[in-house]
Amino acid sequence: MDKLDILLSQTRPLYFKRKRNRRLAAAASILSPCVVALFLSFWNFSSPQSPIYDAWSDEIYQAQCGSIIEDYGLPVDEYGLLKVV
Repeated sequence: MDKLDILLSQTRPLYFKRKRNRRLAAAASILSPCVVALFLSFWNFSSPQSPIYDAWSDEIYQAQCGSIIEDYGLPVDEYGLLKVV
């Protein structure tokens, strides 16, 4: 029984030290995403203003700025509609 008491008295500080390290690791793993999210919420992510080019934007631009029919070289009236000759 004496040997068991000696063994327990030697291992008790190591056990509590490991237990404390586990708690610190758990707290760090919980708090680190919160700190990163807080930092990113205050960071200004402004990208340079650049136009977005895709297939639909070209079609919309052509529809707003002129007649698509006229772009094909067909005769159009003053409204941009196909003119029947």
